[in-house]
Amino acid sequence: MAWYIGLMSGTSLDGVDAVLAEQLPGRPAPRSHRHAHRAFPEDLRAELLALNRSGPDELHRAALAANALATVYAELVQVLLTGAGLRGGDVRAIGAHGQTVRHRPGAFDGTGYTLQLMNGALLAELCSIDVVCDFRSRDVAAGGQGAPLVPAFHAACFGAPGLHRAVLNLGGIANLTLLPAGGPVRGFDTGPANVLMDAWCQRHRGQAYDAGGEWAASGTVDTALLERWLTEPYFALPPPKSTGRDLFDIAWVDAKRGSDGATPRDVMATLAELTACTVAEALLQHAPATADLFVAGGGAFNAHLLGRLAALLPSVRVQTSSALGVPPDQMEALAFAWLAHAHVERQPGNLPAVTGALGPRVLGALFPAA
Repeated sequence: MAWYIGLMSGTSLDGVDAVLAEQLPGRPAPRSHRHAHRAFPEDLRAELLALNRSGPDELHRAALAANALATVYAELVQVLLTGAGLRGGDVRAIGAHGQTVRHRPGAFDGTGYTLQLMNGALLAELCSIDVVCDFRSRDVAAGGQGAPLVPAFHAACFGAPGLHRAVLNLGGIANLTLLPAGGPVRGFDTGPANVLMDAWCQRHRGQAYDAGGEWAASGTVDTALLERWLTEPYFALPPPKSTGRDLFDIAWVDAKRGSDGATPRDVMATLAELTACTVAEALLQHAPATADLFVAGGGAFNAHLLGRLAALLPSVRVQTSSALGVPPDQMEALAFAWLAHAHVERQPGNLPAVTGALGPRVLGALFPAA
């Protein structure tokens, strides 16, 4: 048995989820033993958000933000260790995602890259544990999208012979993993999830997110506005594909609104419908035989959004990932604990059929404890 820690801070910028995971020999799925969450300090959140766009003195600011993020990560590692009565030396490795501030994968022309801020050396120094980070770059170097990476974890842990399943992560961006009864596992980003809804809620209500989707549920979908948003070329692209704040941000909402005259609450309802529609259409197009859809991420707590998914997918059982034994707010952190284990064992962490990479690759860069 070996202990691993997974650390995830995603596109939604709501903070860091940390999981202490137990990896048993011969068992593909790690078991979550303890979970901790910490919201970002407001100044760090604002800086990470600002670094998604070009600005003055970016290199200096990015380096400081990476240090600050490593410090938050280290604090959560200590919370997990203390709660479990463990020491740093008891943990084999930490899998740390870092914070994505640019994601622009491309072909073999020298223009593709992905950038997750995180000072792995500092985290290893603070925790005295081996740190594996920068998971996405190796896949991008091999011609892949570098995202999504969680389908390899979903396939190893939740695929079931004879069952057509799918796993949906509703973080800042929505991504699907398709687990057919037979045939290759596939996965891709369908489009925005919380990233646009959260930004709209912050602008108009001063709240970080729409708790339970109550505000969206109180509005009326503007069908003309929805149809205009659905003309976004990204939605029609075939997989492999991935996206992020480089495309979907509040400026995208403003640019495509025009003079629709919709009230803020109706825009919110329409943003929720956009997420539900793009997920449902992607699932029906690429995996129409799916019987079970398991939802993870912060969006799994949005009752309105889950209700709309169920309405648009009447032949699919829509339920949270808790049905798989993994609470929705732990799924991605657990995936990065699994990816750290894969790195340690020199096993590939990507699925070329998902990312488009030339082949399987061992993912991540290692920063030893000493």
